[in-house]
Amino acid sequence: MRGYFTNLRLAGAQIRRVLLDNVAREWNVPAGELMTEPGVVVHASSGRRISYGEIAAFARVPSELPEVGEAELKSPDDFRLIGHSVPRHDIPAKTDGSARYGMDVRVPGMLYGMIVRSPVHEARPASFNEAELRAQPGVVGTVTLDYGVGVIGETVEAVFGARDVMNIEWAGGAAAEGFDSVPALESYADIAGPDGAPGRTISESGDAAAALDGAARRYEADFYNDYAYHAQMEPLNAVAAVNEAGDGAEVWAGTQAADGARAAVASTLGVPVERVTFHPCYLGGGFGRRSMSDYVVEAVHLSRAVRRPVKLIWTREDDVQYGAFRPQSLQRMTGGVDAGGDLTAWTHCVVGDGGGLLSSGIRIPYYDIPNQRIESRGARHGVRTKHWRAVGHGPNKFAIEAFIDDIARGESVDPYRFRRTLLRDAPRAVAVLDEVAEMAGWDERPPSGRARGIAFAERSGSLAAGVAEISVDETSGRIRVHRFWCAVDGGIIVQPDNARAQLEGGIVTGLSSALFERVTVRDGRVEQSNYHDYSILRMSDMPEIDVRFIPSREPPMGLGESGTPLAGGAVANAFAALTGRPIRHMPFTPERVLEALEG
Repeated sequence: MRGYFTNLRLAGAQIRRVLLDNVAREWNVPAGELMTEPGVVVHASSGRRISYGEIAAFARVPSELPEVGEAELKSPDDFRLIGHSVPRHDIPAKTDGSARYGMDVRVPGMLYGMIVRSPVHEARPASFNEAELRAQPGVVGTVTLDYGVGVIGETVEAVFGARDVMNIEWAGGAAAEGFDSVPALESYADIAGPDGAPGRTISESGDAAAALDGAARRYEADFYNDYAYHAQMEPLNAVAAVNEAGDGAEVWAGTQAADGARAAVASTLGVPVERVTFHPCYLGGGFGRRSMSDYVVEAVHLSRAVRRPVKLIWTREDDVQYGAFRPQSLQRMTGGVDAGGDLTAWTHCVVGDGGGLLSSGIRIPYYDIPNQRIESRGARHGVRTKHWRAVGHGPNKFAIEAFIDDIARGESVDPYRFRRTLLRDAPRAVAVLDEVAEMAGWDERPPSGRARGIAFAERSGSLAAGVAEISVDETSGRIRVHRFWCAVDGGIIVQPDNARAQLEGGIVTGLSSALFERVTVRDGRVEQSNYHDYSILRMSDMPEIDVRFIPSREPPMGLGESGTPLAGGAVANAFAALTGRPIRHMPFTPERVLEALEG
């Protein structure tokens, strides 16, 4: 919506102009006297009407479409479809099972492939029992990759059977070898300290150091988050058919980046991109993982080895253990408040692996804090990392919003009103904050045993605020989110039902990350393997979610990731309001909750 809204409106206006010009010429009337209604052109003064289909019988299409400026576009007051929910064409197929996902693709002569990848990210196979594998029933061939060994067979059962007897000797020397994520995360505190290596400045204004030195009160806190797996419903898969000459291919895959995947296939084969026919399929969840093309390229390698179509299937265990994760990180925060109670100094240092993945959402463009220094400091571990829904906004906004509440409590100011003061120069941001406070009944006492927490975040141009209402079982350490309210200014909302679904889905992702999702690495190996030990939000954990959009005439903004960054901060702030204790390590597992309760 954000990328194409205006361009598509201009294109539609150009087509409309062509229709009007053709009718004006045919009827010998000024084009300015004509107007369009659904499916027809109307000449009001004479009462004549003509359908678009009838116009096609005599229409001339100019070699160049007429120029149309944005000033000529329809006023939002006249929108007939924009802003109204229209049934999505894909819902019936996704409901009755006829939608075609990558896993559903079957083509004539298709074989099946699986790959055993290194248990330590990017370690190379030194040797394997190739002869034994090739002798297995139904096995057609094997392929050695830089980080694993693939097997190709006539059936899924054949490749599973071969996989079970595969014996690979792995070469040493991978960067992740010996890596332990838990002590590594603890070591980030030293990297963030004054003796740590200099970082990359992300944003700076005023003199944060001087403002902190002169502050009447100073606040400090460290926040942590663990690696997170994308947890898409459909495991990775792709079908590739490299031609006999090896100079072209046909590919079927669910991907977030069809152009990038097609280009990656062409690069792998060393051919022009025009030699690759790419069929995008529905994808059963992506969340950033399917913006990578590694699984598509793997299918091409297998197909090229046998010159037949091959469907590559990752098991869930493959997907978890050789995932590309949201990085673990430390957020070190300091803030300074002057004698008048104004927050005048702010520093934020993020430490972790993943480079630019760490820094999205770390800026605070709407909070009026005059002296800021925001930086990142790297730590390399050799573990694969990748964009995860909302990228760095989830961890960063958790830390920012929880720290804002820390300061508000320290200053004995209501957290909602404290934010309202910080947003004094951002009326659109104040509007969403006020809206969500009204939705949640912020000034009303919550039900017994519950408390509410508030958070604000900007993402992809949208402004959002959320309130979580939670309870805590102090015996088990389990946090239960009962309700979540969200107000959003996303500009013009084109399709309200779809927009609401995007926000609800983003909130679910954020709550799942805040409460459950955690990948750990020991001795270079991912410890989790499937949903029995990588927990996600279940239906029984779902809160009631209420989403409201602020009426706007601003252009449409992104909404798919706007709800996700709110969850961590809102839940952490509700926990602090309920228990009087901060919780600063996401996810908020029962063990961490009990530890926080003990102080």
